Amino acid sequence: MLGSLPTFARLEAELSKLPGIGGKTAARLAFHLLRTNEHDVTALADALLEMRRNVRFCRRCFHIAESDVCGICTQDSRDKQRLCVVQEPQDLLAIERCRAYNGLYHVLHGALSPLDGIGPDDLKIAQLMERLDREPIEELILATNFTVEGEATALYLAHLCKERKLRVTRLAHGIPSGSDLEYIDAGTVQQAVDGRRELQFK
Repeated sequence: MLGSLPTFARLEAELSKLPGIGGKTAARLAFHLLRTNEHDVTALADALLEMRRNVRFCRRCFHIAESDVCGICTQDSRDKQRLCVVQEPQDLLAIERCRAYNGLYHVLHGALSPLDGIGPDDLKIAQLMERLDREPIEELILATNFTVEGEATALYLAHLCKERKLRVTRLAHGIPSGSDLEYIDAGTVQQAVDGRRELQFK
């Protein structure tokens, strides 16, 4: 950072807090904004402030929304008997892009990771169980990522649902192991949704 320019250094420091943004990328972005006209910089700042003021998480499924309940939860055409569980809102958007699924969602906001200190109480698991108690769900589709943490989360949820009269399925492994749904093309996601399988217990 440019120690003699505290204003520029502050912008670099704030940009470097964003995920995936290191020091060099933060500096590159800061220089880009410095060269950008004031109108565009103001528009960006306004968009950030408006997003922070208006965007929240749906009280039902925990997807992003601009009201208490998101647009997906309020769609009458949705299949109310199927519930797809994803780790992050980005994963929900990846499934929506493939247009192969028309049920409801539940966003966990993470995955179980004991090494990182993330347990069941840190995710939206209790809220998921409450939904299963009060909503007419017949199939629970576990669409967590195909990482160690995602697989562990899927198995944990499956065991929680073991005593329930509920079909529990997992996305098919058309998605490469170790990958995040956010970065998978729509065709592969569609194949995984279409080829989901029921989890079997020994």
